[in-house]
Amino acid sequence: MGHFLPITLEEVKRLGWEQVDVVLVTGDAYIDHPSFGTAVIGRTLEAAGYRVAIIPQPNWRDDLRDFRKFGAPRLFFGVTSGAMDSMVNHYTAARRLRHDDAYTPGGQAGFRPDRATYVYSRILKQIYPDVPVIIAGIEASMRRLAHYDYWDDKLFPSILIDTPADLLNYGMGERTTLKIAHLLSEGKGIEACYGLPQVAWVSQNIQSIRNNQNHLIELHSFEECRKSKRAEAENYHVIELESNKIEAATLVQRHGDRYVVVNPPEPPMTTEEIDASFDLPYLRLPHPKYKKRGQIPAFEMIRWSVNTHRGCFGGCSFCTISAHQGKQIASRSEESILKEVDTITNDPEFHGVLSDLGGPSANMWRMKGKNPDLCRKCSRYSCSMPSLCKNLDSDHRPMIDLLHKVASHPKVKHLYVGSGIRCDLFADNHGWDYFREVVLHHTSGRLKVAPEHTSDHVLALMRKPSFSLFRETKRRFDEICKQAGLRYQLIPYFISSHPGCRLEDMAQLAVDMKQMGYRLEQIQDFTPTPMTLSTEAYYTGIDPATLKPVYVATTPADKADQRRLFFYYKADQQRDIIASLRRHNLTHFIPKLFPGKR
Repeated sequence: MGHFLPITLEEVKRLGWEQVDVVLVTGDAYIDHPSFGTAVIGRTLEAAGYRVAIIPQPNWRDDLRDFRKFGAPRLFFGVTSGAMDSMVNHYTAARRLRHDDAYTPGGQAGFRPDRATYVYSRILKQIYPDVPVIIAGIEASMRRLAHYDYWDDKLFPSILIDTPADLLNYGMGERTTLKIAHLLSEGKGIEACYGLPQVAWVSQNIQSIRNNQNHLIELHSFEECRKSKRAEAENYHVIELESNKIEAATLVQRHGDRYVVVNPPEPPMTTEEIDASFDLPYLRLPHPKYKKRGQIPAFEMIRWSVNTHRGCFGGCSFCTISAHQGKQIASRSEESILKEVDTITNDPEFHGVLSDLGGPSANMWRMKGKNPDLCRKCSRYSCSMPSLCKNLDSDHRPMIDLLHKVASHPKVKHLYVGSGIRCDLFADNHGWDYFREVVLHHTSGRLKVAPEHTSDHVLALMRKPSFSLFRETKRRFDEICKQAGLRYQLIPYFISSHPGCRLEDMAQLAVDMKQMGYRLEQIQDFTPTPMTLSTEAYYTGIDPATLKPVYVATTPADKADQRRLFFYYKADQQRDIIASLRRHNLTHFIPKLFPGKR
């Protein structure tokens, strides 16, 4: 059996190391599995010959001994809040404190600070002022430029301004992390890393950047954006356009007398590269140190699942996947996927059920442009919206074939597709055949899809297809189940209080759901998170794509009124719903929801 990356000084000593090359500090418990970024980066560095140790969930409240236990690494500290933004991890959409943490043993809350990346990097620079600190992960990646912070309800500067970090590695970081390690290992300073793709850094001299960049875009300064919400909306439009490109520009934003520079991203990973990442010697378990503290919910959720790809070209306005993982799909080979299935099924605790075969969107595996040259020139936010791109190879037959091969494995009793399915990809490409395959053979009886809303004008702002697609999907679902004699359920997922959504839109949603016989379970109040179009619209009151005003429900009362309509069928909600509809002169909805009431 292999070994875990060390998280204690005793483990380091057993390996015979006098000094660690790289120390990774994370807000999550250490789970040695390819679904968790710290393990991926640690194993990638290890495979290149570097000595890596991990400090998971260090205590930031005491004498800081956790941060000191390995001493100064030879190369750098890598810092991440974990697989999830620490503020989303800690707080609900109503800004209420959560009482659990899925990335901690026993699901216990309180093992990471608010804004963990900020806290960890400040502590490390205080203790080790001369050691480079490189921040990465979703929290840093989405805060690489000025951004709206929902929890403090104000515009924040780039995270590089508010922390003493030397460099920010955004997006999926394997290739860039290795390049950083190689440069520092050669004895070069952190400045040598400023020319790498997919990093952000701070400069005092804008002229030298202008002289050394062929394609550079200067954004409105942080100070301008703080004064003008239109300037912030204009910035986001440019940032999104560039993040959608394969060949993007360097972005620069002034903050006072300093300039945050965001270099263009790496090209999309090749199949060989992503295979190599998934084929590293993960033990696929939490570190044994956690055994007495209970199960880690996030690990239990993905333990028996297989990730087929990274990236998403769906372009939903409330999602950060494309900004972090990329718009282009990086697909694993069939051989790599089947190899992982073998590994999982040989686990003595595996009982025959694979919980998922998919990715950010289950049915994007192997989808790409037919003509790569056209993709290199493209800046569309989505390959499927507002219509399916003619250059997109969206053939679903390879996925159907993969499902058959995995399901026929002798140790697999059931294979489910738990990832979200994009029904807007179903055209004349065997998409509905894939849907039929999933319904009949790869769902446990409850298939979840995400129409998000019923109002087409709200869906347009969400960059989601018309609700008529959900109606067609349900029609086909019901037809498949009827023919097969199955009593399965199609479970829709909806969002309230999204920019553009008024109370009358939510009332119509409730009416639509009542007419379709639904009592909703999968619902969410919109939570603004950095670097999404929806968040920028929420903060600015402007649609960044059109620069036109957009209605936003921002007060707790307005948001509560909208959310309450999800529960029209609950007797204890009826009086409050009727009262809010009357307050807003929407009384014509009352008899539709509550016959006999006015």
